[in-house]
Order: sequence, then structure tokens, then C-alpha cells
Amino acid sequence: MAVSKEVFGETRDGKVVDCYTITNKNGMRAEVITYGAILKSLFVPDKKGKAEDVVLGYDKLWMYFKNGSCFGATIGPIANRTREAAYKVDGKKVKLPVNDHGANNLHSDLVNGFHKRVWEAEAGKNSVTFSLFKKDKDMGHPGNMKVSVTYTLTDKNELKIDYHATTDKKTVINMTNHSYFNLSGPASASMLDTMLTIHASRYTEVDGEAIPTGNLPEVKGTPMDFTKAKKIGRDIGKKEFTQIKLCGGFDHNYCIDGYNGKKKLAAEATDARSGRKMLVYTDLPGVQFYAGNFIGKNKGKGGYPNGPRKGFCLETQYYPDAANHADFPQPVFGPEKEYKTSTVYQFSW
Repeated sequence: MAVSKEVFGETRDGKVVDCYTITNKNGMRAEVITYGAILKSLFVPDKKGKAEDVVLGYDKLWMYFKNGSCFGATIGPIANRTREAAYKVDGKKVKLPVNDHGANNLHSDLVNGFHKRVWEAEAGKNSVTFSLFKKDKDMGHPGNMKVSVTYTLTDKNELKIDYHATTDKKTVINMTNHSYFNLSGPASASMLDTMLTIHASRYTEVDGEAIPTGNLPEVKGTPMDFTKAKKIGRDIGKKEFTQIKLCGGFDHNYCIDGYNGKKKLAAEATDARSGRKMLVYTDLPGVQFYAGNFIGKNKGKGGYPNGPRKGFCLETQYYPDAANHADFPQPVFGPEKEYKTSTVYQFSW
């Protein structure tokens, strides 16, 4: 195992952005950059031993400055959507930037969120830890906050992402990694043949603004059911099912069965053509399955085009808009409760 570092470019205001490369003994390689603490590349061998990049992204730094799909990004302090761009902590209203569907908030701040900042970085033996400091009221969020995200690549072919934050005021923290996977590799234009299992018998129903209604319907008997492996593309076009019509496909939080705060197997994805398999473990209650319905058409890595449904996301998280739903698991942290969570993407081939 080894970690190396090189300059990836500079931001518009002249800040140097570094790229760290972590390798393991089995031919895997993860590349992470200090801009947005982004997972830029993840090379995984196929059944013939050929390593290919299985996450979407870009070859040049400047392409990440817009990055409307948030390829590989560390999202925070709050990922996903917040209704009316507001929530309450101890009865006090917190107002966030309005940036989605007219009145709501998406991913904290699309210009100043954690995915748009240059993080400090420190390399370990087989890991890189990114850190930053958020001031009180920055993006509307209470609290002076110290945040760190550690990427570790193990010889068990695990990419581990560990999150940690402390804050001096009660606030909501619900971070995630927004990588899009295509287990066939960058030349593949679609991931619809990927076999997916999600260990969740319920999901958070959404309204026309893709925000949870508060209802947690069963997946059984609906196109939302991934409790047994099926191709992502099998039911994605069934727009007679309202939830698929509202989101243009799958873009829903699944409620992981048996959540108890300990690490569990949340999802499994398999690509028959390459032989690659990915297991997703998390200690969080939810995982957002997004089938890349609205990925913008642009030039991706190696000159291959990005576009709708080229990649899928399995974003571990607390349920979206949880602070506005008292019966959801609550992502509220403060001086007496630190934020600490871990997600693992494990590969085989």
C-alpha cells in the first residue's frame, strides 16, 4: 500500500489543488483531490485483471468548478433536500440558501458548500484525511465546526470513507459522498444492466419537489423493490408508478432494514460483463439510490461522454429533510454529541 501526491491544478483564485493517489496490493487505485474532497477516480480490476475507472468525473480541475452532478463530491454540512430551506433546532429556526425548486435547499449551498472548497489534507500509510473549518452561521448553519473526511484503501479491496465533525452549537449534520458508479468502466454509456440489491423494505415517499412527505411505504409489490437483485433498468421506465414519474426514475432514500447505529450491509451491485461486484456498508439509517436520471451531457474522463444514466449513486445518509420530521432518525449534533460515521465500498471481481 502506498500514497503519493501531485498537483492537479489551481482554483480561480490561485489556490493549489493536490491529487492524492492511494494504491493497494491487488491493483486497486483511488485518486482523491483537495478540491471538494472529491473522489476523482477509483480503478478496480475486472475478471480478466484489467483495472478501469468505475466512478464518473473529469480529467481537468476546471471541469469540477461547475460539476452540476456533484461527481465524487463530499457534500455537507447537509446533503440532499431541505423543505423551504429551513429547519428548527431547539425551537430556533435555521434558514438556508434557497437553491432548489423555488423555495427549497439542495446540498447546503451549490456555490459555497463543502464540495466547492479546498480542504487541508494529510496522508497516512494507506489513507488521506481531508479537513476544514466552518464558521458559525456560514451558509446559515449554526456552530463553529471542525470537519474531517478520511479515505482509506485496504488490501481487502475496501474504500472506507470516515466522517467526523465537532461543533460548538446544536446543528444538523448529514454528509455524504456523491460518487456515481459504472462498474463496466468509462467506455460504457449506461449502467442499466447492473444488478442491484438494496436491503430495505421501505423507502421515503417524496412529493413533486423530491422531498419526503413523511410516509414510509413498503417496497413490496412495487417498482421500488430491490430486496432481491434485479437490473436497474427493469422498472425504471414505469412512469405509471407515481414515484418514478415524479423523479424521472429512481431518486429515493431507502430505509435500511434493522438500523441500529452499527455498520450493516446496505446494498450490493454486480456487473456481469466485467465481473465486478460492489458491496456497500454503512452505520447510517438510509441510502439514496439515484439512477443518474439527469446527468448533464458533457465530456467525461478519457474523452468518453457523460450523460443520463451513465452512472448510479448509493449515497449513505440520514433520511433527507430529517430535521423536519420528528419521527425520522435525527442528525442533530452539538457540543455534547460529535458527528461520526463510516461507509465502506468493498469490491471483488
